[in-house]
Amino acid sequence: MTDRIAAKLAELGLALPVAAAPVAAYVPTVEVGGLLHISGQLPFDEGVLMKGRVGEDRDLAYAQMAAERCALMLVAQMQKALGGLDRVVRIVKLGVFVNSTVDFTDQAKVANGASELMVALFGEAGKHARSAVGVAVLPLGAVVEVDAIVQVGPSVSGS
Repeated sequence: MTDRIAAKLAELGLALPVAAAPVAAYVPTVEVGGLLHISGQLPFDEGVLMKGRVGEDRDLAYAQMAAERCALMLVAQMQKALGGLDRVVRIVKLGVFVNSTVDFTDQAKVANGASELMVALFGEAGKHARSAVGVAVLPLGAVVEVDAIVQVGPSVSGS
C-alpha cells in the first residue's frame, strides 16, 4: 500500500479488511487491457455483514457507511490483485446497488459513501463515473453492493 493511502486510512480511523473470497462461481478480479474489473463487494463492519433494506429497517446513514465499507473491500481487492496499490492509475467507475424500498430515492446519496472514500484515498485519480440503482434484494441480504473498474499501470516486471 502506498504510504499516502495508508496515512489517509489511519487519519480516517479505517483499516483495510482482508480481501473477501468469492461466495459463488466467479473470481474477485480480472485484469485485462489496463483495467482491473472488481466483482461486487459486500459491506462488513468488524467482520459482520451489514444487512437490511434502506427505507424499511435501515436509514441513509447506515447505508452510506455500508457503501464506504464496500469501497474499503474494493481497495483490499485492488491491493491483493495488484500486489499493492502503486499500480492504481485511476478509479474509472463504481456501480452501486442499494437494497431499498420502492419509495426510497436517495441511492445517489448512499453511493456517496463509496465515492467520497475513493476521492479521499486517491485524490483526483479517485474521481470516477458511477451508477447508483435501487434493487429489491442483494446476496445474503446485504444492504449495499459495489463493483468497480480501475485503470492500472504496468507491473514492475513490465507485463
